Amino acid sequence: MPETTGSRFERAVATMARLRAPGGCPWDREQTFDSIKTYTLEETYEVLEAIDNRDWEELPGELGDLLLQVLFYAEMAREQGTFSIDDVLERLSGKLIERHPHVFGDVEANTPSEVLRNWEALKAQERARKKANAAKNKKENDLSSENESALAGVSTTMPALMEAKKLSSRAAHVGFDWDGMEGLWEKLQEEIKELQDEAKQIPQLDPLEPLAKNSPRQKLRVPKGLHTRIESELGDLFFVLVNIARHLSVDPELALRSTNRKFRHRFQWMEKQLHAQGRKPQDAAMDELESLWQQAKQE
Repeated sequence: MPETTGSRFERAVATMARLRAPGGCPWDREQTFDSIKTYTLEETYEVLEAIDNRDWEELPGELGDLLLQVLFYAEMAREQGTFSIDDVLERLSGKLIERHPHVFGDVEANTPSEVLRNWEALKAQERARKKANAAKNKKENDLSSENESALAGVSTTMPALMEAKKLSSRAAHVGFDWDGMEGLWEKLQEEIKELQDEAKQIPQLDPLEPLAKNSPRQKLRVPKGLHTRIESELGDLFFVLVNIARHLSVDPELALRSTNRKFRHRFQWMEKQLHAQGRKPQDAAMDELESLWQQAKQE
C-alpha cells in the first residue's frame, strides 16, 4: 500500500526528533532558536532562486529544506514544553479557514482586490484580539487594543523593500496614500532633486591625482554629516519607488531580483566573450565594455 502524505509527514517529524534525541546528531542537538535563524533565511532565498530559475526538479528539495526549518523549531519548542508541530498545524488550519470566509463562510469576495481588503480587515481584527489578550496579562500598555498602530506587526527584520511595501500598504489601508500616479511621479521628481542637491555638495576629486589605466575609479571622500543626509535622501527615493511599485501592482522585491538576474546574465556573457580572447573585464577599456554590454542586451 503506498505511503500517505500524512505518514510521510509523521516520518519526517520522527526523524527530526531522533536527530535531536540523546545519541542523535551532535550538530543538530546543539542548535538553538537563534543559531538556526540564519539557515532559515538562506533556505528561503534558495527556494526563491529555484522558482526564479523555473528549476522544478530542484524546487521540491529546496522546499523540503525550508520545511525542515519548521520541523526544527517545532521540535525544539516541544523539548522545552512551549508548543509542538501539532500546535503549528492547528494554527495553520485555523488561519486558512478564518482568513477565507469567502470560501468557508458567507462573505462575498469575487476579485483578488476584494479578497485583499477582507484579508487586511481580518488581520486588523486579529491584531486587536492579540493586543486585548496581552492587556489581560499586562496592566500598563502603551497602546490600547482600540488605539493600536496600523503598522503593528510589520517586522523590522524582513528585507527593507518588503518592509517598505508592507508599511505603505498598511498606511494606505487607513487612507494615508496618494490619490493616483500623478502625485507619485511628482514626489519621485522631488526626491531625485533633493538627492541631487545633496550629492552636489560632495567634494570633487583632485584632477591632478594620478589614476592608472583601467584602475578603479577614485573613491569620493564624503564627509560624515553629508553622507548621513545622502543616505536619508536615497532612502526616501527608494520608499517612493516602492509606493510606485505598489500602485502598479508590482512586487518591488521581485522586480529588483529580476533586474539582478538580468544584470548577472549580461555581465557573465561579457566575461565569456573576453575569456575567449584570453582577457578579463579589467583588461578592456570602458568603450569596449560598453560595446559588449550593448551586444549582451541584444543576446
